[in-house]
Amino acid sequence: MLTLGSILALAAAALHVVIFRLESLAWGGTQAQKVFGEQSPHEVAATRELAFNQGFYNLFLAVLAALGAVLALVGTTIVGATLLLAGTGSMLAAATVLLLSSPAHRAAAVKQGALPLLAVLATAIGLLL
Repeated sequence: MLTLGSILALAAAALHVVIFRLESLAWGGTQAQKVFGEQSPHEVAATRELAFNQGFYNLFLAVLAALGAVLALVGTTIVGATLLLAGTGSMLAAATVLLLSSPAHRAAAVKQGALPLLAVLATAIGLLL
């Protein structure tokens, strides 16, 4: 189960790298507007710095989860699982906040939180067995 948790954490990390790219590098572009909703040029300019910061937040969580997953997969179980759970647990917490605070973004929250939830569950079960 620890291997499954690591694979799910790597998938969650990959998703968060995509989110980083959209928020920090492609904000206001066609693809970002499709994902996050249409914004006027004024709205894009007004939210660019916030999105840039949020994107890096997602990147750092991705790095943390991926590093933990790789360490767990190569046998550094305690350190790897700790980092993996810190990264995916934070991703899950952020998705939960979005789910509970913004009815308009519930579908996005579920998409953002599904892989981290599965990674946390599989990792926890793997550590308990």
